[in-house]
Amino acid sequence: MTIMAAVYLGGWALFVWLGDSWLQLLVAVALAVVFAQLGFLAHDLGHRQVFRTRRPSDVAGLIIGNLAIGLGWGWWTTKHNRHHANPNHEDHDPDVSPAVIVWSEEQVARSIGLPRFVAKYQAYWFFPLLTLEAWHLHIASVKALFKPEAKRRGSELTMLLTHFVLYFGLVFTILPVGKALLFLIVHQGVFGIYLGCTFAPNHKGMPILTAEDKLDFLRKQVLTSRNVRGGLFADVALGQLNYQIEHHLFPNMPAPNLRRAQPIVERYCAEIGVDYLQTGLIESYGQALRHLHEVGAALRRPLPTPGA
Repeated sequence: MTIMAAVYLGGWALFVWLGDSWLQLLVAVALAVVFAQLGFLAHDLGHRQVFRTRRPSDVAGLIIGNLAIGLGWGWWTTKHNRHHANPNHEDHDPDVSPAVIVWSEEQVARSIGLPRFVAKYQAYWFFPLLTLEAWHLHIASVKALFKPEAKRRGSELTMLLTHFVLYFGLVFTILPVGKALLFLIVHQGVFGIYLGCTFAPNHKGMPILTAEDKLDFLRKQVLTSRNVRGGLFADVALGQLNYQIEHHLFPNMPAPNLRRAQPIVERYCAEIGVDYLQTGLIESYGQALRHLHEVGAALRRPLPTPGA
């Protein structure tokens, strides 16, 4: 956390020092990576992995999530906990609710409007749509604070608004309007792609559960999750979420310990006959994209000829 705080402040200091320069687009990319890495820390804080008690977790989560990167930590943590309780479940997991992307043939059959249009070739749309993911998260964070069930509305909203005032104020003060807009597009676009590329390998393309599926806790978590091999590079690049199976079985286990738990869990799954999937990073994207393409296959079939 100390290293990330120094890198975050150093990135913005470099932004100010460079001033009106096209090199700011490289800074935008670097800061997008820093924002995503801070998002990983906020994720771990949401699972109570870092501190022993709730209050420092909440304080650090709000500072990192709301103030530093402009994502509503309280809203996202609540949504993410619902995902953990029922991963890849059509009725209960908000991460597979049919918004723009649809995740099952049943969802395709029920889709209308934009989701139905996108679903036809959604495997090709997936990565371009990720450029909008960060903007979506910012907007959803603010909207969530105006719902009746919102907690800590005052403090969360104050931190979010402070982030946006400082963020947009600094960018448009240092850069002329054209470069400022381009900086925002690159920074938020890369931030969204990075987040999406981190979370997509974990569950996308894995079985989608329905009310008819009756699985125990272990099978519900293991069969819907995928681990990603890659050693130290994958550990750092994916925020140690490449050990997704172990993370779902032990969500508040500190992230650095997940790699130690991995061989134990894999061995136990082999002993009891539970499928345990672990792939390379590129193959994980391939599996996810093939699943999305297969889901939309029905929309690509030609309509029957009248009277045929």
